Amino acid sequence: MVIDHISFAVKDLEEGISYWNRVFGYSQLTGIVVNSRQLVRVVFLSKEGSITIKLIEPTAGNLSLQNFVNRGGGFHHVCFRCKDITTTVAELNSKGLLTLVSPQPGEAFNNHNIAFLLGKYGLNIELIDTVEKAEMIKSSLG
Repeated sequence: MVIDHISFAVKDLEEGISYWNRVFGYSQLTGIVVNSRQLVRVVFLSKEGSITIKLIEPTAGNLSLQNFVNRGGGFHHVCFRCKDITTTVAELNSKGLLTLVSPQPGEAFNNHNIAFLLGKYGLNIELIDTVEKAEMIKSSLG
């Protein structure tokens, strides 16, 4: 497994994109995608030589994330890319991690499967098995 991206929850994606650009020099890598299963709007940001950043904004019905961003939001999860989600979920479960969301299609990844697990110290982990991102507006991750 390797880290694909880290994610931050924000109240407003457009403001978050502007902030990350102005303060840290990140550019928008993808268009905004609505993930109907996780009830979030998603955008990926990139900067040459750096890790990809994913910003998420809650949509209607995502009360826990709405409460989180109302308290200021911030770091939400780290995403690991693996070869096979089903196998990796089973391996991580055997090491004590709890599955929060079993593998299911993720709109932000062109409907490749994603899964969420909870690790020690409250670490929220996303798993993916693709480098694809939906709505790409740049040809490379930098």
